[in-house]
This record gives sequence, structure tokens and C-alpha cells, in this order.
Amino acid sequence: MRTAIYPGSFDPLTNGHLDIIQRAVKLFDRVIVAVAKSESKNPLFTLEERVQMVTRTIHHMPAVQVDSFDGLLVQYAEKRSAQAVIRGLRAVSDFEFEFQLALMNRKLNERVETIFMMPKDAYTFLSSRIIKEIAHLGGDVSAFVPAHVRTALHNKFSHAPA
Repeated sequence: MRTAIYPGSFDPLTNGHLDIIQRAVKLFDRVIVAVAKSESKNPLFTLEERVQMVTRTIHHMPAVQVDSFDGLLVQYAEKRSAQAVIRGLRAVSDFEFEFQLALMNRKLNERVETIFMMPKDAYTFLSSRIIKEIAHLGGDVSAFVPAHVRTALHNKFSHAPA
């Protein structure tokens, strides 16, 4: 069974992430969306909330599983018997950092390949950071995230202290 890991903080999941997941499923028998603990990034949503948002989004995709992890990605990939790691590239600015990570991961475990995928043009400008900023300022993010994610963002920011 060909298995790929699609890691990220998914804080929150965007339509760009979803596009990558949908296209990865065409290439692999199983795609594991691995939500990173990422405490150093000070996520808006808890790990459990992020896992729940991804799970709700992909529930209709039998070849996709959701999990969480902490620690080295290549160790997690080995544990899950994955042959590849999927990384999304939105722009040239993403490439240098992602390229360094891919080379380091190869050095740590040469059995796990990194595959770069670009989202549809309509999503190349999306990032979780930008989505959070728009939502925080009261903007409409409904074109950029699944409906339940928009609701979660609205709830998070409407209860935030001024």
C-alpha cells in the first residue's frame, strides 16, 4: 500500500490544504494528514480542535486518515510505513525552506521521499496566517476555508478579549 504523510499545523485548515489532499489521494492508496503539535508556533486552535476540523473536512474520503504527531517527521513517517511526505508549495518563497527540510529529511531517512505539490492557482495566495488575520479583523473567509472552519474562526475571535 502506497502511503503518504501530509504534515502541517493546519491552524486552520484552508481550501489550499484541502486541494493538496484531494490531489494526493489520486497518487497514493492512503494519505495521512498529520497534524503537528506545533506548540512553538502558538497555534490559535488546540491540537484537538485542529484534528477535529481536519477530520470533519475529510470524513467523506475513505483513503484519508487524520492523526497528530510530535517530534521528527521522518520518524513518524517510518512508524506509519509511509513512503512519501507531501509538501505544498504556494510560491517561490516557500521553496527554499521546503527544499532545506526535504534534504534534511532525506539525510535522516533516505527511504522517505518528499513530493512537492502546488495548489490550484486560486489558492496560491492562501496561508493559515493570512486567514487568521482576515478573520480576526472581521473579514469574510468563507471562500478560503470549509464552512465549519469559518464558524470555528468566528467563534474563536468573537469570544476573544478586545
